[in-house]
Amino acid sequence: MEKAYKLEFAGGQTGSLYVNCCGLSRTEALHSFGPALKPHYLIHYILSGKGKFSIGGKEYPLEAGYGFLITPDELAFYQADEEDPWTYVWVGFSGTQAAEYISNIGLSVRQPVFKSEASEELYEIVKDMMKHNTFGLSHDLRRNGQLGVFLSIIAEGSKVAEKSEADRANTYVRKAVAFIQSNYCNPIKVTDVADYVCINRSYLYTLFQASIGMSPQQFLTTFRITKATELLQLTSLPIESIALSCGYHDPLVFTKAFRQMKKMSPTSYRKEMQKGETRRNKEHLRQVEEFINQINSLNQGAVTAQER
Repeated sequence: MEKAYKLEFAGGQTGSLYVNCCGLSRTEALHSFGPALKPHYLIHYILSGKGKFSIGGKEYPLEAGYGFLITPDELAFYQADEEDPWTYVWVGFSGTQAAEYISNIGLSVRQPVFKSEASEELYEIVKDMMKHNTFGLSHDLRRNGQLGVFLSIIAEGSKVAEKSEADRANTYVRKAVAFIQSNYCNPIKVTDVADYVCINRSYLYTLFQASIGMSPQQFLTTFRITKATELLQLTSLPIESIALSCGYHDPLVFTKAFRQMKKMSPTSYRKEMQKGETRRNKEHLRQVEEFINQINSLNQGAVTAQER
């Protein structure tokens, strides 16, 4: 028999990351699950004892301090040891960003096992999830917030197979681009981008040149000026407001950067665009479309990497 304390949270949840279920089990000898499928991600972390886990045609003997991932709709089997059956906590979760988080941690069907020294912390997190078990926004937010902490501890301390150099390089560039997309309106610098992805500025420069053919500074400026051209076309905001909206606290610096890229001032550009579908207008639309396609190709690369 399995002595299990578990909670399942009914459907209807949506969002980037949310808890489907969680629990604690103290198993009897040879207690097993499967082979069967799960509709969501499921992470088990072993607090004590031993057992074995199978997925993707491979079997993994495991003990306390290790954890394992079951991916959605993937046939899995696990069984407690006969002499020293395991005790574990588990968390099941879904969300639009669940696959990305799992991939970035380094877990997959090919690499489903991790090791973590944070046994007490992971146990306390699951216990807190189970404590906040009633229907309602406050408890939903509490559980889902704890899920983020649960995954962050695994990401920080887990020992999983190293990604290839190419995978790491692509991840750095995608994360840097995403950071710029989210923060271009703030007065960020390339050093801020490099610090965010935890690499030095010169290495970031090399990766950007190899991946998208421009430096991080050129990309940041191009993104800001592209956003500025959209605001000049679609709004009647003053130039100073557009400059601030695109990360330039000094309108003169903004005007200089804009002139260098567009060969005219922001005011002249706005007047030119107001004339209608001129040749220059069509050229601008083509440039914007090319730039957006370039960014989308990076994001598509992220999806492909996750699917692998």
